[in-house]
Amino acid sequence: MSKKLSHLKQVLKTILLFLGILTLLSAVCYYAILRLNPTSIYVGALMMCPALSAFITLKLMKRPISSLSWGLKSLKNLRLSYLIPVAYIMISYILIWVIGFGDVINQETITEWSQELGMEGFSSTIILLTMIVLLSIVGVVKNIGSTLGEEIGWRGFFIYELRKLFSFGTVSIISGLIWAIWHWPIIFLIYKGSGNLLLHITAFTVMIVAISVILAYYTFKSNSLWPAALFHSVHNIFIQKILTPLTITNDRTTFWIDEYGLMLPIITTLFAIYFWRKAKVENL
Repeated sequence: MSKKLSHLKQVLKTILLFLGILTLLSAVCYYAILRLNPTSIYVGALMMCPALSAFITLKLMKRPISSLSWGLKSLKNLRLSYLIPVAYIMISYILIWVIGFGDVINQETITEWSQELGMEGFSSTIILLTMIVLLSIVGVVKNIGSTLGEEIGWRGFFIYELRKLFSFGTVSIISGLIWAIWHWPIIFLIYKGSGNLLLHITAFTVMIVAISVILAYYTFKSNSLWPAALFHSVHNIFIQKILTPLTITNDRTTFWIDEYGLMLPIITTLFAIYFWRKAKVENL
């Protein structure tokens, strides 16, 4: 019994140490973002905090960094980690466009893309296809450098520690809630002074908890952090760089679009229920 209690204390100590270090490092980055300038370099530093916190925690606990789930035995889960976020994002945005919460295609975005690509004389269709292909391949790979900073900490380390104490579902909910709360200051910055701040925070939190179920599934299924890093990158690129910019907004759009609207939480929750049940059947 004493051995079990000792193990429990060690795990709790590791989790609290990780969260404490993460809070301190993130506070510095949030100060820079909120008080100095919300530039991408500060946001990038923030995204590195979970990985740095995991590394420091491992060092203090005298555990090797190599103990993290770096390996990848099969490409199947990597492929699915690309396709799943594309699926729920496309379903969400198609519903937004069909119902009338937004419309396509935003010609201002096409114009910006044509200038960025140096393709001003080309047709809108060619510009659209070229940018989508580049973003979905080059953009995703490039963005993994940032998402890896989060996923080394969240999925490569944190959920494995939680798994020593809790079931799959509890791990998904706890990690998702903490991950969401970690993002809240950014939402305050974006929607400060807006009457819809509570709505956007709630929508984002539900979405994050939902995708945390899917991310936990693919992490434990593959015993690797790489599917989560790819999944996270695809999620960011397809929402932030492709489908939101292509959507023509109206007076209802803000309530439904992007990571802070209602559509993605609804669709990702349906996906999460499926993966929760799948994890239960597979004893993850």
